[in-house]
Amino acid sequence: MDKFLVINGPNLNLLGSREPDIYGKYSLLEIEDLTNKRLENAGHKVDVEWFQSNGEKEIIEKIQAASNASYKAVIINPAAFSHTSIAILDALRVLSCPVVEVHLSNTNQREEFRSNKITAKSSTAVIEGLKEKGYFLAILSQLI
Repeated sequence: MDKFLVINGPNLNLLGSREPDIYGKYSLLEIEDLTNKRLENAGHKVDVEWFQSNGEKEIIEKIQAASNASYKAVIINPAAFSHTSIAILDALRVLSCPVVEVHLSNTNQREEFRSNKITAKSSTAVIEGLKEKGYFLAILSQLI
C-alpha cells in the first residue's frame, strides 16, 4: 500500500472558520475525511498520514523524519511559511520522494508577497486555488 505524508502549516487548524471566502468552508479534519473518501471512491487504497503544526521547528522535524520513511510522496501546505522559510525549503530538499505543494487559495491573485513561494523551489509540483480538492489532486497526481 502506498504511503503519503500530508503536512499542514500554521493557522490551517483554523480552517472552516478563518476567512472561508478565501480558504473554503471545510475544517482541516473535514478536508482529511473528504480527501480519504475521494481516494477510496476512486479505487485507491493508500495510507495517508496527516500532520499539522503552527511551529516551523515541528514541521522541519516531521520532514526530516520523513526522509527515513518510505513515502510515495510528501504533500505540503506550508501556509505562510511558504513565503518565508528557507529552513523548510532546505529540509524538503533532503527528501528523495516527490514533494507536491498545495495552497487552498490562488496565491497569485492575492497580495504580492504571496506570489513568492520559497518552499516551492523544492517541489515537484504546485497545486493552488482549488481549495480542499487540491489535497486529493496532489495525492492522485502521484498515483497515476
